[in-house]
Amino acid sequence: MIRPEIIIAVKDVEKSSAWYQQLLGCESRHGGGTFEILADPEDDTVVLCLHKWAAHGHPTMTDPKVTPGNGLILFFRVTAFEEAWDKAQQLKAIVEEPPHVNANSGRNEFSLRDPDGYYVSVTD
Repeated sequence: MIRPEIIIAVKDVEKSSAWYQQLLGCESRHGGGTFEILADPEDDTVVLCLHKWAAHGHPTMTDPKVTPGNGLILFFRVTAFEEAWDKAQQLKAIVEEPPHVNANSGRNEFSLRDPDGYYVSVTD
């Protein structure tokens, strides 16, 4: 088995953790101010890891002034698409694309920015 576990650098781990938990319905598996593991509550699969900028000396996470997510799209497939859209609106997130049918995949999709400016797409 090969499964990626994506780690992104964020300014405030606890704030970002709460944001992703509300949007996706995932749960904390680590918690704390410098590192977080978010998992799917149904099967415990890691959804996303959050790492505080400049903590622990990781070379690609030392400069919080760089533009987060350059070349990266955080792409999540969910079973409760409408619920995720409702939660995105409650979060008052910056919406890049409202719900629409993606012409390439034929799936419903919306895209927004997380608290650190990462581009997040959610699809059914």
